[in-house]
Amino acid sequence: MKTFAALLFACVAMPAMAQDLGAPPPAAGQVETIDEGEGLDVNVSYEGRLEDLGIAIPSFATDRDAPTPANTRGTAALGMELARVITSDLRNNGLFKPTGPDALPQPRYPEITAPSWGVWSGRSAEMLVQGYVRARSDNRLVVGCYLYDVALQNELVREGWVVDPADWRRAAHKCADLVYSRLTGESPFFDSRIAYIAETGPKDNRVKRLAIMDSDGANHRFITTGRATALTPRYSPDYRKLMYLSYVDGNPRIYVYDIGTGKQTLVSQNASPTFAPRWSPDGRSILYSMAVNGNTDIYRVPATGGSSVRLTDTPGIDIGGSYSPDGRKIVFESDRSGSQQCYVMDANGQNQRRISFFGGRCATPEWSPRGDQIAFTNASSFNIGVMSPTGNGVRTLTRGWQDEAPTWAPNGRIIQFFRTERGSGRTGLYQVDLTGKNERKLPTPVDASDPAWGPILQ
Repeated sequence: MKTFAALLFACVAMPAMAQDLGAPPPAAGQVETIDEGEGLDVNVSYEGRLEDLGIAIPSFATDRDAPTPANTRGTAALGMELARVITSDLRNNGLFKPTGPDALPQPRYPEITAPSWGVWSGRSAEMLVQGYVRARSDNRLVVGCYLYDVALQNELVREGWVVDPADWRRAAHKCADLVYSRLTGESPFFDSRIAYIAETGPKDNRVKRLAIMDSDGANHRFITTGRATALTPRYSPDYRKLMYLSYVDGNPRIYVYDIGTGKQTLVSQNASPTFAPRWSPDGRSILYSMAVNGNTDIYRVPATGGSSVRLTDTPGIDIGGSYSPDGRKIVFESDRSGSQQCYVMDANGQNQRRISFFGGRCATPEWSPRGDQIAFTNASSFNIGVMSPTGNGVRTLTRGWQDEAPTWAPNGRIIQFFRTERGSGRTGLYQVDLTGKNERKLPTPVDASDPAWGPILQ
């Protein structure tokens, strides 16, 4: 039976040096869900493919066009922007055929709860998303969202939210999530954020900073200044913290950054090369890989700091570690068989077994939030693929020149990764759904790598 050696050094949690932190980003405001009345649980008339489902999304109405910090032109203009964001969300997931507000008539405020069915039945729209936006006296916004079945002339679902002006896009994402979940039965994912590594400078001297943004690329913020290299960020399960690897004075350190306070904690500081820190599902532990005496193994350390425990101990290079959602298993990569392959082990390091036998090399495995699939990089062709936790059902999703480092959307339906362009070496973030048919590039102000998709915001 394998014995697990505790490291001789201690990883003590302490306040981190703040010289590489920029100004803290504004924390996500509180979104208050309001009672819009009892939503209806009725059947949907549409029986075709979701990819052909037409959804009309006109501008959100307002009871009076009032000034708001969210839009200097008033709530009427903001209603148009809300509908545009919802349209973009539903279009980019690849499942629907939405038509946005710029090509549609604008409903009046009383029509939000009593649609003019004749207007919409002739527009190839099986579904209708209508809503409103109102400015309150305290400057907060009330946003309501309604989904209707045009053929049945029925309301399917409704919900409303109270948001700060700075968070108006979150209300739009939540409306898109409401529509998506009602029509597909899937969990939402639009109201979430993404962390990644922002890259600038020449290829042989890259400056790598930690950055975050909304799931659609909006509200971009840099977290670190770039004076120290940042790598492999990961959100904590409760979304409140970001963990990342940083090289300060050439030495690897694992930091945990508190998104709410803008402060960070040094969890681990090692003299040996350290790679790929990952959270446990309960947020209590961190996995990482470290090279000691020419052998790279996987270790576990408490998220608050303390002594590390070695989980693998074989000749070769064991890297990474992604927990199954229930925390009972870990998938990782290793070259112990002579080539880079993916393995699964129990959370305590026992029962290690290879799962990749598709004829190529397997790297950067990441367990789906649903637990039913593992995304990975085919390191032979540098494409993104998925397989079951037993290694069956291997499918290739991308065909780029150099695609790597997959990360899952919170609902386990979309995968994000980064792609390196041939020749130029420039990097960017991309998303692809599980069919492999719907791929898009996310907008970032600079080159981007190492994405990490965070949980749904509350």
